[in-house]
Amino acid sequence: MSTVKALQRVAGQNESELVQTDLLKMDTQELYFDQPLPGHVEELIRLAAESYGEPEAETLLQTAYKEQPEHPVVHVALYRYYYYQHRLNEALEVADETIAVSGRELGYDGDWRDVSLQALKASGSNMARVRYYLMALKGAGFICLRTGRWDEGHQRLRKVLDLDAGDRLGVRGILQVVDRWDT
Repeated sequence: MSTVKALQRVAGQNESELVQTDLLKMDTQELYFDQPLPGHVEELIRLAAESYGEPEAETLLQTAYKEQPEHPVVHVALYRYYYYQHRLNEALEVADETIAVSGRELGYDGDWRDVSLQALKASGSNMARVRYYLMALKGAGFICLRTGRWDEGHQRLRKVLDLDAGDRLGVRGILQVVDRWDT
């Protein structure tokens, strides 16, 4: 019997409720940022931070990305760079790449529209990685809203809320504002 099923019997909860209750639980589990980053790539990111606003910052981040194209720290650094430079289409590309990579790491290689918590947890992954996936999806949804892609943004945020019914990631408030704006 799986751990989830055993917990269901003891707690009388369904699997969805159990998954949602530990979305923020990260203790004693490997965090997504705990993946070792080669020293030279870490140095590239540090230099990019020091030269933020200068053209070489992007070049340094792109070099880090070429070296470690699937590392979460590199994704976050590149996403933040583009986002804070108001280069939202490029930030969205990074967010979508992050969704795809983190989905594969979780054992899910499908489209975000079809994902379920059960699919994300099928690989026995920790909740920090699931949270990272959902945060990337939330970021992508927010960017879609900011770039006028209302339907797509709403769909992405709605999917996050469907997977995080306890709204631990704070999507409900964003959707309420969007819904008021839309009426």
